[in-house]
Amino acid sequence: MEKVQALVVGGGQAGIATSEHLTRIGLRHVVLEKARIAENWRTARWDSLVANGPAWHDRFPNRTFSGDPEGFPGKEEVAAYMAGYAAQIEAPIRTGVTVTKVRKLTGRRGFHVETTAGDYEADYVISATGPFQKPVIPGLVQDPALTQLHSTAYRNPGALPAGGVLVVGAGSSGAQIAEELRQSGRRTWLAVGPHGRPPRAYRGRDFVWWLGVLNKWDMEYQPGNEHVTIAVSGANGGRTVDFRRLAHEGLTLTGRAEAYANGVMTFAGDLAANIAKGDTDYLAVLDEADAFVTSNGLNLPDEPQARVIPADPDCVTTPIRSLDLKAEGITTIIWATGFENDYSWLDVPVIQNGKPQHKRGVSPETGFYFVGLPWLSRRGSAFIWGVWHDAKFVADHIDKLEHYLAYQGAAE
Repeated sequence: MEKVQALVVGGGQAGIATSEHLTRIGLRHVVLEKARIAENWRTARWDSLVANGPAWHDRFPNRTFSGDPEGFPGKEEVAAYMAGYAAQIEAPIRTGVTVTKVRKLTGRRGFHVETTAGDYEADYVISATGPFQKPVIPGLVQDPALTQLHSTAYRNPGALPAGGVLVVGAGSSGAQIAEELRQSGRRTWLAVGPHGRPPRAYRGRDFVWWLGVLNKWDMEYQPGNEHVTIAVSGANGGRTVDFRRLAHEGLTLTGRAEAYANGVMTFAGDLAANIAKGDTDYLAVLDEADAFVTSNGLNLPDEPQARVIPADPDCVTTPIRSLDLKAEGITTIIWATGFENDYSWLDVPVIQNGKPQHKRGVSPETGFYFVGLPWLSRRGSAFIWGVWHDAKFVADHIDKLEHYLAYQGAAE
């Protein structure tokens, strides 16, 4: 039995950021990572993936990426950055250790933690396992003739069986994978659901800059925010995701995948509405940006071409409502359909209906915290720099609690 003041579960960006701030407040701790540091960046991403934000922005405050600050680092660069930062702050990370159970100690403060490398007792436990825990593949298609995989298992076009590909889900992952498949010469279909579609850049400034000056990174959580799919990409040097452009270049768009029977996939008739809603969101950002430039007297170049919307392609004006996959030569379905939480290791009453219960990462169980979740405190929470600030808040909360618990009362 090893005793520590704090134990952090997960050695990705959230665990590393938390470790830095626990060290700052002088708390003896350990970070347990079931694989390697930043493992998801190494093995749960496709080969050509790059970060969705530029290097100057998507980083920790105390370390920059090497190379072009306006560029979008590749997945191996991000993993190396995380490992380098962990070494820089001398984070006490133990890799290859899986946490199997966490439970509250009876009648006293703290937690008992069971792992594949022995047991621990900790006054504080911080869950830093992140949002990408359990890939979701809907049980829509039961057909052994088709290869089905989640976007986390996709690597490159050459690794797939010969034939066409249907990509379901048009967020950042689905849109980028579908475009790569089309560019490789594959016949590719993309099922597009409701989404947000921001500009990659506008008037000489990246989208992340606009979110900053328009105070949208600090937007607080509203019910339903976690379900909004955002189509943004740093691929090909970074350009706006434009579904009409992709269709004009040879990609076939459909509405949401609804059902599958006898080799035929059927789709909702919502494609045009979904794309139109994406356009509305896109143009609203341009309007706010223009107003900000005017009101603050900024010297940023006009960009009228950004408001030019391409003509609707045939697959939008005459939407496909059903598709015979075999007849079209489709052999693979890639599900870019997100993730669900997996807290099977957690035997502490802080999960309700599968969702972590917390306020800014502070759970209702004294001493248990969450870091690294989308919308933990605001829109920026799931980003590298955002998780750093959330981890600071959690560490400061622990520091305050430590001081209260150390109080012995007035002398009698």
